[in-house]
Amino acid sequence: MKGDQPYPGDELLAMLAALANPHRLRIVAALSSGGRNYISRMAREIGISRPLMHLHLQKLEDAGLVTSRLELSADGKALNYFEVAEFAFHLTPAAVADAAKTLTPKPET
Repeated sequence: MKGDQPYPGDELLAMLAALANPHRLRIVAALSSGGRNYISRMAREIGISRPLMHLHLQKLEDAGLVTSRLELSADGKALNYFEVAEFAFHLTPAAVADAAKTLTPKPET
């Protein structure tokens, strides 16, 4: 693969790294059960600060696990709504072996 397209193995690593945090697991769970939500409300519901919520949402979005859309509220406030992206993977030893074959090649040292 070329350009900014990630290798499939790199995508799996990013997804697993993003999910390897209890706050991010709670965020995905909240979004999948409660639907889309914005940062301030999610931070209150989960019990973390807005800056920390933003950091975790950015990690999840970078991994392709959530999406966001900026909208204006009725009172004119800009709210960034997040929702879970459709994703699925079946993690097996064979899937890990296949993903390992597609990791970004290491530069020769």
